[in-house]
Amino acid sequence: MCFHSSRFEARKGKHDEVILYSDQDDTLWNQELIAKGSYYLHKATQGSTLSKYHIEASIAYWHTRKTNNTEKWENILELHNHLLALEYSPVAAMNRAFALSKVKGKAAGIEAAEQLNLSCNLFYYMLLGNLYAEIAPQKARDALEKAYDMAKSIPDKAVILKTLADLNS
Repeated sequence: MCFHSSRFEARKGKHDEVILYSDQDDTLWNQELIAKGSYYLHKATQGSTLSKYHIEASIAYWHTRKTNNTEKWENILELHNHLLALEYSPVAAMNRAFALSKVKGKAAGIEAAEQLNLSCNLFYYMLLGNLYAEIAPQKARDALEKAYDMAKSIPDKAVILKTLADLNS
């Protein structure tokens, strides 16, 4: 929770709009909470038990590293592989597909995401919109329009509209 909480200030803009991870100002991240989370994660890994909470905390730790390098995404991908082996969840599978795209390329991420076929999940379509953006812009638009139709909150709709606008520019 320390890792997630450390980024709260950077997750919303001046008008309460959602700011996606890639657009967050990391100078707004709370370094004290990141240090505290690192301390507790280190303490928690001293035993012989590995739970989904250890893995989720480790993934959250890597998301407090703003660098966008191969080491980061390879670690996140490996952690998602362990998490899915321990306890499957569609959200973890979508996040794994995104991490896979960072390590193996957008086509690999698309293949993994499409196998999930989570047609009732707006974040699934947002993921596809992101992954298709450079490869097949029309497929990206179609996916984002489906996500928009499914979105119920104003902040979700605003993020999707911004993503569509960025795609069209």
